[in-house]
Amino acid sequence: MLGLFKGFGRGQRASAPTVEHPPLQVKPRHIGIIMDGNGRWARKRALPRMAGHHAGMISMRETIRACDDFGIECVTLYAFSTENWKRPVSEVEYLMRLPEQFFRSEIDELVSRGVRVRFMGDTSRLPPYTQETVRNSLERTAQNTGMTVNFALNYGGRSELMHAMSQFAQEVAAGRTCADELTEERFESYLDTAGLPPLDFVIRTSGEIRLSNFLIWQSAYAELWFTDTLWPDFSKEELYQAILEFGRRKRRFGDVE
Repeated sequence: MLGLFKGFGRGQRASAPTVEHPPLQVKPRHIGIIMDGNGRWARKRALPRMAGHHAGMISMRETIRACDDFGIECVTLYAFSTENWKRPVSEVEYLMRLPEQFFRSEIDELVSRGVRVRFMGDTSRLPPYTQETVRNSLERTAQNTGMTVNFALNYGGRSELMHAMSQFAQEVAAGRTCADELTEERFESYLDTAGLPPLDFVIRTSGEIRLSNFLIWQSAYAELWFTDTLWPDFSKEELYQAILEFGRRKRRFGDVE
């Protein structure tokens, strides 16, 4: 079925002239992206929703390339939320097949770029074929030392916080620590983003202005940037402009100027 949609999306932009962007003087170390608008993109074109998801996968590939080109250390992509299970079975099944399609075609380039792949969320609920894709991509990129691409797959911010609190409670119950020893730094060690740079910048496409259960703890002091652009139309140029805007903002973290 994936082959039916090869003519859709932004694949035609591959032949467009390459735009040389001046080096970014200030840039986030870690960008989180809520990739929203695939369904609306398809509806505007009288296409099935699956065509929108396929076009969104192409945009995801181009965004990963762009982040690497711009020297971003880490990008976290909201690929499938804990709430997305409510969607029609056929759509969920299609979304569960997309990782396999993506890594089959892109894993060699990710390896050649030195990209390290990570996943966050409860991957134990994923179908066996998706779990196998997760394992293989982790193994293929485990030794890479370049940019980290962190896929949020069956992820929800509230579930992440509940799981972190449960882990700490288990350590207290086992006598390995005391409740009053909990600090912000220690709590972060229980989160799915442990070991990653702090989240600096959150981008959401499609005109929605909310986090939708994405990186709730990590977003506390992140800069937020929203665009009306639907995800399949999100471009390297728009990402560059978003990062420029990030560089113009004053991040005081509660301090005075």
